Amino acid sequence: MWFFARDPVRDFPFELSPEPPEGGPPGPWALHRGRKKATGSAVSIFVYEVKPGAEEQTQVAKAAFKRLKTLRHPNILAYIDGLETEKCLHIVTEAVTPLGTYLKARAEAGGLKEQELSWGLHQIVKALSFLVNDCNLIHNNVCMAAVFVDRAGEWKLGGLDYMYSAQGNGGGPPSKGIPELEQYDPPELADNSNRAVKEKWSADMWRLGCLIWEVFNGSLPRAAALRNPGKIPKSLVTHYCELVGANPKVRPNPARFLQNCRAPGGFMSNRFVETNLFLEEIQIKEPAEKQKFFQELSKSLDSFPEDFCRHKVLPQLLTAFEFGNAGAVVLTPLFKVGKFLSAEEYQQKIIPVVVKMFSSTDRAMRIRLLQQMEQFIQYLDEPTVNTQIFPHVVHGFLDTNPAIREQTVKSMLLLAPKLNEANLNVELMKHFARLQAKDDQGPIRCNTTVCLGKIGSYLSASTRHRVLTSAFSRATKDPFAPSRVAGVLGFAATHNLYSMDDCAHKILPVLCGLTVDPEKSVRDQAFKTIRSFLSKLESVSEDPTQLAEVEKDVHAASSPGTGGAAASWAGWAVTGVSSLTSKLIRAHPTPMPSETTVPQRPVPEGNPAPAPAPDTPVTSGRWETQEEEKDSAGDSASADRWDDEDWGSLEQEAESVLAQQDDWSVKGPGSRAGQVSHPDHRPVESDWNRWEAEGSWGQGWQEPSSVEPPPEGTRLASEYNWGGAEPSDKGDPFAALSVRPSTQVRPLRAQLGWAAARR
Repeated sequence: MWFFARDPVRDFPFELSPEPPEGGPPGPWALHRGRKKATGSAVSIFVYEVKPGAEEQTQVAKAAFKRLKTLRHPNILAYIDGLETEKCLHIVTEAVTPLGTYLKARAEAGGLKEQELSWGLHQIVKALSFLVNDCNLIHNNVCMAAVFVDRAGEWKLGGLDYMYSAQGNGGGPPSKGIPELEQYDPPELADNSNRAVKEKWSADMWRLGCLIWEVFNGSLPRAAALRNPGKIPKSLVTHYCELVGANPKVRPNPARFLQNCRAPGGFMSNRFVETNLFLEEIQIKEPAEKQKFFQELSKSLDSFPEDFCRHKVLPQLLTAFEFGNAGAVVLTPLFKVGKFLSAEEYQQKIIPVVVKMFSSTDRAMRIRLLQQMEQFIQYLDEPTVNTQIFPHVVHGFLDTNPAIREQTVKSMLLLAPKLNEANLNVELMKHFARLQAKDDQGPIRCNTTVCLGKIGSYLSASTRHRVLTSAFSRATKDPFAPSRVAGVLGFAATHNLYSMDDCAHKILPVLCGLTVDPEKSVRDQAFKTIRSFLSKLESVSEDPTQLAEVEKDVHAASSPGTGGAAASWAGWAVTGVSSLTSKLIRAHPTPMPSETTVPQRPVPEGNPAPAPAPDTPVTSGRWETQEEEKDSAGDSASADRWDDEDWGSLEQEAESVLAQQDDWSVKGPGSRAGQVSHPDHRPVESDWNRWEAEGSWGQGWQEPSSVEPPPEGTRLASEYNWGGAEPSDKGDPFAALSVRPSTQVRPLRAQLGWAAARR
């Protein structure tokens, strides 16, 4: 029977990359890239080939192997595995790059920032302090070649080949025999009498001075060059001179050096170093300290290196959420760091956390998620949205806090393209029906109408036929003037989804009733829309052959092409939780007096005017954001700007024989504050009521239960930019989102400028 000896190199769970070695410390070690066979994760492998006649060098390599294996410190190269045979030594460490190679690559890309260099040197000095003060060891090889950088930009001290004990019980310092390394030795070592008074750290601190010089000025040509600081920052020059002073006795202890550099105004006193130090000790920090840190972190991330954010900040944020009960405070920095991730990384690291957050009962977290949904919605697939996200989001429609209800409505435009038939056409419509008819907040009723108009193209043909006309008709009877304007513009935005018969018998009669509305902005939009629909009907009357082309979208299964038109017709009457809804909450935390005088719309003869219902008090929540103050003078100065604007896109469409240009935008910005009058609320005879009779919608589309006068400064829906070519102060938050998202992942921040502007 034959027995074959196993090859330990072949059985080693790590393999070398076929690429040539990257380099390494001067001497016999060669640094290779590698990977773990089982997982494919990247590692670095230091390889030493045993050669005949090099016994002393082999002993040095074995000593380095042992030191690296036994020393554990965050700032010392992390040992993972090793292999020792008669022919070679393999040391597997975390994936790193030699500092010289790293600095050269970054210099080509624009160079390292001073804050990055300050933290890198801080790490090396801290490693030296650990060795000399805690382990009583002298590194004896501090230089550029002994420093490595990991994927997060963290500097690690390696090159432990010539380390020895400071107590002298293991013999003196080993001989190096390499000229490239001997030039970093301090001048007192050349004194054979060894009479110089020195500290145990003196030699390593001299070498640290050499390292600092090389980091800022390049390779050290000779020891005399240390006299000229060159490009070393002024805040570091004083402390650098202490390191390279001729008297070894005055060279500071590494711990003392760190303390000096961390003093106010010092080289290592900056936000980046403070952030890193906090992250290293975050597990022992008090909850209040963590909350404050994460709140301030988001402001600093823009100036921090991308690799640092991805590989150091992100894991800490995920850990803080998973195990530290950090809550909603981690969301803003989490999504900010998420911008640096690839689509695959985002799916692996961020999405599982987001899905879990949606199931939270923390109101602050729920509203933060809804406010920032545009940052991650493109990474959510349809099954995840329908089974894990939407069932939790819909609870926001029933929340007692108006801010959450408002934000939940707005989030539907982002979720609608991903919802299935049941969630979109049944569940969502049920909630929209109740909100539009019964919600006590006028801005929320208005926003529900706006959202319905924007997602109308995603609804099934049967749902569109039964919902849109009735919903917009009901909005035109709302006591809140912006809601009436939203209803009018909703008809215009979804014009291609109605048959000519519906236009003549259902839509125009409703619009004509608004021509005597007490609010001029409502009358103006009604007249414009009436002219547009009449022009469209007239063009079909002149040429009946156009009917099929005009009604081509009426019975279509879905009409994603109309999303652009729907997106352009209306910006939110109330943009964000920090706007009018919050103003209502803060300005009127208690029920308003029932005797408030409210102008009434003329009541047709024979129809009794209903008595106003009592108002419902609204409870404010601590998670509300602060409202941006508006300049009242500027608002009133632009009071009637809409009167000068050109609506006529639909009229142009009819005049050009229905050129199928679905541009329903209103040219020019609109922004003013106005007083809102409240006409009587009358029931609507429509298909909407037949849905109630069928029992599909419960009593969701009944009349609002209360009528509230709006606060001073209320902005009408007609005063916002509804998608025109000219920019407005806030813009349409959803103008670019009504078309179905493509499979290509692209950031929504570019599409949703309003979100960035609000935050």
